[in-house]
Amino acid sequence: MRLSEEERSVIREAVGEAFEGRARVWLFGSRVDDALRGGDIDLYIETDLPFERSFPARTQLGLLLAERLGEQKIDIVVRHGDMGGDRAPIYGVARETGVLL
Repeated sequence: MRLSEEERSVIREAVGEAFEGRARVWLFGSRVDDALRGGDIDLYIETDLPFERSFPARTQLGLLLAERLGEQKIDIVVRHGDMGGDRAPIYGVARETGVLL
């Protein structure tokens, strides 16, 4: 995994703040593979918050991460609580290939 322990800690803390402690976060994409170089930070978040609360939380998370990690490309995918059985392919890929932070 190409994130330092400090970066992982910052991400976990920011997710906890933004999502009121009601979310789990995975790193997925190129940053999971130590053999690759560069790449953005891809985060997959599962929360039981409904859309009307998870959407602003996602925005807040982006701001917190920019403030704490500096200017970087960060992609955030959120599966919120009122999605029911919706299983968009990205959710499965993120969980299967990602690393729980």
